Amino acid sequence: MIPPPVTDQREKTSSRFLIDGRRALRGVVEVSGSKNAALGAMAAALLTAEDCYIENVPDIGDVRFMSDVLRSLGAQVEWAAPGVLRINAARLHDFAPPSDLVSNLRGSFLVMGALLGRSGQAACAPPGGDVIGQRPIDVHLKGFEMLGARVWREEEKFVAEARELRGARIFLDYPSVLGTQNLVLAAVRARGRTTIINAACEPEVSALAEMLNRMGARIRGAGTHTIEVEGVDELRGAVHRNIPDRIEAGTFAIAAAITGGEVEVRGLRPDHLCSLVQKLREAGVQVEEGESWLRVRGERPLRAITVQALPYPGLATDLQAPMAALLTQAEGVSYVHERVFDNRLLYVAELRKMGAEVVTTGTTTAIITGPTPLLGTRVRALDVRAGAALILAGLVAHGRTEITDIYHVDRGYERIDEKLNALGAHVERVD
Repeated sequence: MIPPPVTDQREKTSSRFLIDGRRALRGVVEVSGSKNAALGAMAAALLTAEDCYIENVPDIGDVRFMSDVLRSLGAQVEWAAPGVLRINAARLHDFAPPSDLVSNLRGSFLVMGALLGRSGQAACAPPGGDVIGQRPIDVHLKGFEMLGARVWREEEKFVAEARELRGARIFLDYPSVLGTQNLVLAAVRARGRTTIINAACEPEVSALAEMLNRMGARIRGAGTHTIEVEGVDELRGAVHRNIPDRIEAGTFAIAAAITGGEVEVRGLRPDHLCSLVQKLREAGVQVEEGESWLRVRGERPLRAITVQALPYPGLATDLQAPMAALLTQAEGVSYVHERVFDNRLLYVAELRKMGAEVVTTGTTTAIITGPTPLLGTRVRALDVRAGAALILAGLVAHGRTEITDIYHVDRGYERIDEKLNALGAHVERVD
């Protein structure tokens, strides 16, 4: 069985990384399965009473938290083999996960759509996770209402009920990934056709649709801005292989670039990283592409560039902080614009502690002047991707960098310290 996640705050804050920098990374690294896609697939398993097997699942904190959310509803969740989850939701006994579990990750809100589609009722507290800005859920709730559900607030939870969900034409105010996934999860069991316009195009949405279609759903257009869902009476169990984690792949590509090393990142989908590859090349990094790999060679000098985090196929917001770490080593003035979340530059203060010359204008733009020699010091991982950015900074810094609160990093990266050490880094986990 999957062990329970660490929830005691004292235990959360005790672990840290010690990084001795100035080591060029060299070698080959394999990418784990996608964190975000795995959470969507786990929610989809609630739509059937039969076994669902999800392959290529990373053993990370968010998967463990989501497992506990599903168990709280009555589902069985266990490792059937290394990297393979078996989920059986035949005996669901609740439609409202505990709020303290939901607060651990934003993907937990996906149970709303799945439970509403399966049983016509669902309740859930607002999604938790990283403190990176507002996560309005109007897209989810308005969509549920358009499908025929009655939605209201009851204390800290949102509640949705429907005797019968009916297909509808739904326009999303913005292309929310979680909102799109939640509406697809509900619409697969609605009567008639649902058309979602201005849907999110991210690979994680396409991956969810692929799994649901394997379960008997009828979904077309996933990966575009218009998704059509033809409702079905029931869904069956399925075996589904999780897609590679494009954020982890991008993080290792940037690690090669920032250290001036040469790393082959394997087991990825290059088409999921087009925007990152282009930006790395603009900055002077050498990148070769294969069918399922990237070979990244860090060159000096790096060139200053402008980066914008945008919905897919733009540069992923989860790679914005790692790119900012890289640009501290580029010659000239670089601009980093965050267009997805409104508070994702909190890591800048931590980079400044290491000597980075970064100023912010408002909460969405960082101006980076480089190259600046980074110095090892004590810094704090404020969220998953901020933690990754600090690791990258530590890899190129003079001296030793100590990163606290690394439980954030463990939520999204599987054995990142071991993988980096295999490439020649010196990252010590101190518990």
